Amino acid sequence: MLRAIYYCRTLFPLFVVSCSLALVSCTSPMAVSTNTTSESTNRSQSPGTVSKGYKVQPGDRLLISVWREETLQREVIVPPDGNIRFPLAGEVDTTGLSLAEIERRLSKKLTEFIPDPSVSVSLMASTGNLIYVVGRVNAPGQYVLNRNIDVVQALALAGGMTPFAKKNGITILRVQGGKQSVFHFDYEEIEMGQRLSQNILLMPGDTIVVP
Repeated sequence: MLRAIYYCRTLFPLFVVSCSLALVSCTSPMAVSTNTTSESTNRSQSPGTVSKGYKVQPGDRLLISVWREETLQREVIVPPDGNIRFPLAGEVDTTGLSLAEIERRLSKKLTEFIPDPSVSVSLMASTGNLIYVVGRVNAPGQYVLNRNIDVVQALALAGGMTPFAKKNGITILRVQGGKQSVFHFDYEEIEMGQRLSQNILLMPGDTIVVP
C-alpha cells in the first residue's frame, strides 16, 4: 500500500508536466499562423499598390527599383516637363506614360548595363493628378484624379452645390500647352437629360467654377 502511494506521488506530477508541454506544442502553430496573416494584411495595405495602368503626372512621387541591384533604388518626383533621371538610364520622359510603360522604358535603357533587368515603378503619392472644385459647393477644394471622373462626379465629390449656386453658369477651366480653354456646363440641362455631351471627362489640373 505504501509503495502504491509512493508511485502515485512520484509519477502524477510528471504526467501533468507532459500534458502541459503537449498543449503548448499544439497551440504554438496557431499563434504563428495568426501573426503571419496579420503581416500579410499589413503588406497588402502598404503604399504604392495602385494599378500599373495609372498615368503618371508632374508632381507624382515614384519609387523606382531594380531587382537584385541595391544601389539602383530611388524616390523621384516627376518634374513639370515629365523628364525624370535615374542612374545608368539617364533622362527618361514620362509624359503621358503609365507605370507599366515607364517600367518598360527604363528596362530598355538599362539593358545596356544589366542583363535582363527587372524594373519596378510604384506610385508613392499621386499629388500630380489633381482637379479643383471652387465656388458654391459644399466642400470646395482639390481632389485626386486617380480614375476617369466627369463633371457631375466631381461635383458629387465636392458635396454637391449649395442652394444659391447658379447651376446653368458652371465653367471648367483647362490649361494645355500654355493656353487656357473654357468649357461651359449647364447642370439643369443634365438633370433633364439634355446635352449630355457637355459632361466631359476631366483632366489633371482642371478647375470647376460654380458661381
